[in-house]
Amino acid sequence: MTASAVTDSALAFRTTMSRLPSGVSVITTRAGDAPIGMTASSVTALSLDPVQLLVCVANHLFTRKAISEHGSFGVNILGEDHQALARQFATKGDRFAGVEVDEEDGVPMLRAAIANVVCDVAAALPGGDHTIFVGTARRFGHVDEGRPLVHCRGEFGRIV
Repeated sequence: MTASAVTDSALAFRTTMSRLPSGVSVITTRAGDAPIGMTASSVTALSLDPVQLLVCVANHLFTRKAISEHGSFGVNILGEDHQALARQFATKGDRFAGVEVDEEDGVPMLRAAIANVVCDVAAALPGGDHTIFVGTARRFGHVDEGRPLVHCRGEFGRIV
């Protein structure tokens, strides 16, 4: 298969999978004293015994290296009114500018999130051009109000 066929296939697959709605979260960790964060839609509950979830992070991202080295990460589930926050953590620059955080067990957690989970890395598995981090939940909670931000077909939306 030629390189262009691989690229065409990857684009077609991405377009196909964009039809599957997903929740939007910000994954956070630390690199030394610096908070690190990125927008993610590849977050899934995995197990109740032990309580685990998984996140998928592209191998070329600094966040992947930071999670590996720090050994823990946070999942901050965004509400339907957090589109600007999702975009802020998906772009270059100071992603934490103007964002209120609480430090939970060495992980910066977003105060605005409708739910969050602090995890210790239980496993890091290869997943093509991504790393699949299995996290054992150390702390988690949610607010009683707020609906999740959803991403589908390249756009943000909400559950009606």
